Amino acid sequence: MLDPSFFSYVTVMSITPGPNNLLLATSGVNFGFRRTLPMLFGILLGCALQMLLASVALELLLHWMASVRLPLTVVGCSYLLWLSWKIFRAGAPQLRERPRPMTLLGGVCFQAVNPKAWLMVTNVALMYANSNGVLAVLLGFAALNLPCILIWAALGDRLRHHLQIAWKRQAFNTLMALSLVATTGWMLYDALLLG
Repeated sequence: MLDPSFFSYVTVMSITPGPNNLLLATSGVNFGFRRTLPMLFGILLGCALQMLLASVALELLLHWMASVRLPLTVVGCSYLLWLSWKIFRAGAPQLRERPRPMTLLGGVCFQAVNPKAWLMVTNVALMYANSNGVLAVLLGFAALNLPCILIWAALGDRLRHHLQIAWKRQAFNTLMALSLVATTGWMLYDALLLG
């Protein structure tokens, strides 16, 4: 049986700001709740796949992570900076190509380069999978993660109605992009200190 610390840890890690939640809120603002759902379910599925991978192959994963932690962080942070640029440009009315929300597959694949997601699933696998069983942890994780990320997508959708004026949406997108850049800088700084 999963103990209260599992519920607390997964909920806190799922609800606090991070790359997934910033992207979900931004997508909700720019594309609405319904068009954000594929990305949301991609994030949920991607985290579930990460959890399964981390739980089943923990020893291999930890050994591998030690050798590729810095390159994986650099790749992930590079992708986050690219996403920051896309977020910043999302509100610019002069764009010729209409931006589109991230797809289900994009949400799944993004988890491979999301350091916060790797930290979360590795910790959960280390602390709970062995004593509670992989399936119980996987189901509990998904059940806790889903409402947390739904909140971010819905928040973005609600803000969308208040950000119909171009300069307000651009200001929001700039704030989200800068938040993602700051998160990326913090992750790179930590990786370089540990590397």
